[in-house]
Amino acid sequence: MIIDCGSEKGTIKELHGVNCAPYKKNYEKNQRLIKKVFEYCNVPRSRLHDCCGGYGGCYYVDVPNIFRNFDADETKEENYDFYYTDEYIGAIISTGAQIVYRLGVTIEWGSKKYTCHPPKDFFKWARICEHIILHYNQGWANGFQYGIEYWEIWNEPENPPMWTGSKEQFFNLYEIASKHLKTRFPDLKIGGYGSCGFYAAFRENMSDFYKGFLTFFTDFLQMCKDKHCPLDFYTWHIYTPKVEEIIKSANHVRKTLDMYGFNKTESHLNEWNYGAEGGGFDNMATLKGAGFIAAALISMQKNTSVDLAQYYCLSAGAIYNGFLDCRTDAYTPVIHVYHVFGEIFKAGKEVEVISSEEEPYTLAAKDKEGKLIALISNYGYKGRTVSVTVKGKGPYTIYLLTNKGFKEIAKGTGENLLKLKKDAVYYIKEN
Repeated sequence: MIIDCGSEKGTIKELHGVNCAPYKKNYEKNQRLIKKVFEYCNVPRSRLHDCCGGYGGCYYVDVPNIFRNFDADETKEENYDFYYTDEYIGAIISTGAQIVYRLGVTIEWGSKKYTCHPPKDFFKWARICEHIILHYNQGWANGFQYGIEYWEIWNEPENPPMWTGSKEQFFNLYEIASKHLKTRFPDLKIGGYGSCGFYAAFRENMSDFYKGFLTFFTDFLQMCKDKHCPLDFYTWHIYTPKVEEIIKSANHVRKTLDMYGFNKTESHLNEWNYGAEGGGFDNMATLKGAGFIAAALISMQKNTSVDLAQYYCLSAGAIYNGFLDCRTDAYTPVIHVYHVFGEIFKAGKEVEVISSEEEPYTLAAKDKEGKLIALISNYGYKGRTVSVTVKGKGPYTIYLLTNKGFKEIAKGTGENLLKLKKDAVYYIKEN
């Protein structure tokens, strides 16, 4: 494997976003935790979906949490409750991260649904969303000038716990809301819809439920094309321990968008993780999970047309949170991978890595001074020895990811034989 700092390939993409932020009962401790975690991970953007859970989830972000009485006058600020959402977003913004604001509701798994029904009046719902945007971007109702760019309409409407209405009802909601919001805020990016994913495009023997995600997507694009709906970005999800499935999904999304004429529509993978309900949880916060996260980030940069990505999720106490120990908030190996990828993102310029398919996942970049930083994942491979040649300015240090963070294991110049452990993560930094 040769890492050539003299050969630039392009810009490192913003792939290390997250869903949500840590949130706890003690406000001051929570503010410090968000700042500490987001700044260490170099988080560029947080998507707000399924926010805060047991610590007041019924007060945050969701449209019916902010506008509690749908029959009230949506033009009057006293009918909105922004208090906790202001607090939550303010803590994220203070770290330097930006927001993707999901306009919709949190998933409802229980036997009774309260908020995932189609709104009674789609036009009024769109106007309520308009006032939420006014609050966070134009200071309405004692609000802010945050300049939040991405506004996502709903999440997983193919999934009954997220939407109890029909496909046609959702399409109607999207048409009305997207057109209204784009007319009111032409400079903002309006999109959706947080697809459940496209597993049936590459897995065999999938049920009709999963196959329905494919036709939902194509029918949605046809509707947007016929109705001239704005679709600045399209959002989708995948939960898998297989890096190649992320690549296949991303390629399916891009190919389908282009086929329907949405060549300029951004592709956002805004929920992804090692696993979901039914599998993968035991590995999320382990060294193996970190190996997967590193391999996935590297592959999204090198082998897909994903424009933005957000890991699901960074809510404290959530079983999906692979960054922090749910009991102690101690760092897991995964968080250190995000830290290094964030450093690669800040470096900015991807450089050429010449390797065979049998060699480890590798991504390298150089900063403004021309110094190298590289991330290597041996995820899915057994232990082996590879030759690493760095064509850079000077000596470099090699680090191995452990349960306590990255540990220096070697120094080198030029060629170095690197003994890779199974599923292990390494990074190289020029001195």
